[in-house]
Amino acid sequence: MADWPTVVSRHGQAAWQTAYRLLGDPDEAADCLQEVLLEALEISRRQRVRHWSALLRHLCTYRAIDRLRRRLRRAEDHWDPAEWTGVPCNDPGPVEQAEAAELSGRLRRAIAQLPPQQATVFCLRCIEELSYRDIARQLGLRTSNVGVLLHRARARLRELLSSAKESPAV
Repeated sequence: MADWPTVVSRHGQAAWQTAYRLLGDPDEAADCLQEVLLEALEISRRQRVRHWSALLRHLCTYRAIDRLRRRLRRAEDHWDPAEWTGVPCNDPGPVEQAEAAELSGRLRRAIAQLPPQQATVFCLRCIEELSYRDIARQLGLRTSNVGVLLHRARARLRELLSSAKESPAV
């Protein structure tokens, strides 16, 4: 059995950041982390955990994607995709902040529509910046499979984001 205060103090912040990057809401990220810690406790009772950081970040990614999917299902989809131009500068003004928030929302909705394994690989690679090898090890895949899943996820996201951008305003 693990020393929980040590596990949480060493790895909790990184896990929370993983959830926050995906969810964009600190309270929802905290709730997600609580679910993950309970799930990790159950796992640690059944088997020895060698890499707490990897386990917690992996579980946070899955749980956050699940939350995005639930959010997408609940949403009435009354959002109006705003046109955006360029990347925000180092000191974004209100317009740039609004555009970034809109783009983040569109990306979150698009990630929620990906198949689970593609969404996980995309988040671990592009958001958490893990290597293909680390992702393969965490998910029990071959490194080449990670590349294929990432390619498919990116292609599907491009498709989803371009169709959302082209949709007429309601």
